[in-house]
Amino acid sequence: MPAIETYDVVVIGSGPAGEKAAAHAAYFGRRVAVVERESWVGGVVVRDGGIPTKTLRETALYVTGFRKRDLYGVAPAIDRAHTMEVLRTRAAEVMALVEHQVHDNFDRHAIDVIHGHGRVRGRGRVDVEAADGTQRQLACDVVLLATGSRPFHPPGFDFDDHDVLDSESLLTVSALADSVAVVGAGPIGCEYASIFRALDVHVTLIDIAPRLAAMLDEEISGRLARAFERLGIDLRLGTSVQAVEHSRGRLSVTLADGSTIVAAKLLVAAGRAGNTADLGLEEAGVALDPRGRVIVGADFQTTCPGVYAAGDVIGPPALASVAAEEGRRAASCALGTPLHEGTRYEPPFGIYGVPEVAAVGLTEEQAKAQGIDYAVGRSEFARNVRAAIAGADDGMVKLVFRRNDRRLLGVHVIGEMAAEIIHLGQAVLQNGGDLDYFIQAPFNVPTWTDAYKYAAFDGLQQLEAGSPLRVPLPAGDAA
Repeated sequence: MPAIETYDVVVIGSGPAGEKAAAHAAYFGRRVAVVERESWVGGVVVRDGGIPTKTLRETALYVTGFRKRDLYGVAPAIDRAHTMEVLRTRAAEVMALVEHQVHDNFDRHAIDVIHGHGRVRGRGRVDVEAADGTQRQLACDVVLLATGSRPFHPPGFDFDDHDVLDSESLLTVSALADSVAVVGAGPIGCEYASIFRALDVHVTLIDIAPRLAAMLDEEISGRLARAFERLGIDLRLGTSVQAVEHSRGRLSVTLADGSTIVAAKLLVAAGRAGNTADLGLEEAGVALDPRGRVIVGADFQTTCPGVYAAGDVIGPPALASVAAEEGRRAASCALGTPLHEGTRYEPPFGIYGVPEVAAVGLTEEQAKAQGIDYAVGRSEFARNVRAAIAGADDGMVKLVFRRNDRRLLGVHVIGEMAAEIIHLGQAVLQNGGDLDYFIQAPFNVPTWTDAYKYAAFDGLQQLEAGSPLRVPLPAGDAA
């Protein structure tokens, strides 16, 4: 029987939630161990999710000259046999860099990293089995689950078929196919569909929903659909896959509307499921939802006292940024350290497709559903000088704001640099700002963010004629 090793906190999983939870606990003087079943650290975002996808996007746009095709008429031929090797090589370089940074963070905080499969044995105990069979027993005050998620495999698809892929197995494909059918028009499906189309692959995008990325503002979703159609993506919305068969070395995909699609590969992007198998959670009294995700309360504590969870393993939105924040907050709640009380945040999300989309706060539809008297301001990149210089003038910034006091409610961006541009809107929104900031603040010209000013002016024009350029301060607030 191995000797029991004692820690204040044991974190299972080294992705963004686990890393930040461990660092937070160590910063406040706790002795921390991170248990990671893989031989590397960083979680799905490093090896199978965010980092590889975004790197593939940038590499694809670079090797194809995609951004400059319309501007300079350059469209290099694509060597299908060599392209995937180039993409994977570049992705591997970036993944190694990020993994090294995670290692550095653990070293800097004197966090012990234990590689092996961790199992929760009730409150205050985690057993770890290494790849060579070595056993370790860890005792602790707090267990924090941050095991992340994996692609959800819906019934009806044979994932043992080497031509039927999910977002992880896709990264192992050795050669670029000439055609791909993508099932699922959420963020992952939209990203891969547009990346492959940029690589001159014939792409069909299928979803049972009537529009792309249902979480988006409806107007932005429509803009994204039109951009995809201009790229040459075949959109099949409002229908589903009924059957997948092999025919003459290809896949024959039958849809519910009676049509058939023929493709070399099928990518199923149907959301995520929690990585909770074989962790001993049921025996420990940790409740799970139907997709294997851990159920937690507002304090991130599970149904087993002393066991907490954060990140993708507790469900949507499955964003690295949110997972990291949840990890810090879960550790803070568990340990009573400063952070969780009285804090709030407005997380943005991005779809790293072609074009990019990013959003934070309320959509028009949500504002309407809440009964808010709102207005909208828009600024098209077609009128933005920086966009014209870059040859990427298809897109816009859209502001949703409350009519009576101009308080910002939501920001939606589609086009080049959307995932970067969104953060200015996020900062104003999170701090309770209004259109006045954009109207009064001078912006560098030419810049992408200059579009905020003109979106704000456009919003002002939707109000009563002659509305003041600055919202009057309430009585007693004047300096």
